[in-house]
Amino acid sequence: MKLTAPTNAVWGIAVGLGVLGVLGKFAIAALAPYAFWFVLAAFVVLAIACLLKGL
Repeated sequence: MKLTAPTNAVWGIAVGLGVLGVLGKFAIAALAPYAFWFVLAAFVVLAIACLLKGL
């Protein structure tokens, strides 16, 4: 299996989701129930982007 680097757009989306998760955990109470899911989604997006060519 050959891995490829994610595009800048996908990387930006994953970073944005990760930041929302961290902010939910430490700063914004309204995001707290979803903090784990934001971070999990960020990792899944990056994993899929690395596995599929062109993402």
